[in-house]
Amino acid sequence: MNTKRRPSIAQGFALLEVLVSILLLSFGILGIVGLQARAINFSVDAEDRNRAALLANEVATDMWVYRSVTIPATLLAAWQTKVGTPTAGGLPSGSGTVTPVPGSSNSADITITWLAPNHTTDAGNAGNAGSRFSTRVTLP
Repeated sequence: MNTKRRPSIAQGFALLEVLVSILLLSFGILGIVGLQARAINFSVDAEDRNRAALLANEVATDMWVYRSVTIPATLLAAWQTKVGTPTAGGLPSGSGTVTPVPGSSNSADITITWLAPNHTTDAGNAGNAGSRFSTRVTLP
């Protein structure tokens, strides 16, 4: 009786299956990590937009208090400083302007611009000029 076994063609196939499954699992995990990074970026952007709306509301409230779209220069300067100071509730590289609407004595445009912390200003990203929030206030 011959007890020698013939080599099987399927020998090593299980190892190949394991390697392919590990490769697919790795791609899946990389995809999840990428999605998480994008979700964090969207969350930061939403927080910045919310902060810009709150800052615009702050200066609009001052307009209502003074019953004029032109508020005192010292108050406006303090607000603009706050807009550009992230540690004081402002935005990164933020700037704010209040512009009276031409031809109207009771309307003004409030514009706040800022750059996200991960924003780059290289030539390859020239189309991304940062973020902007604009609103118009009309007093009665």
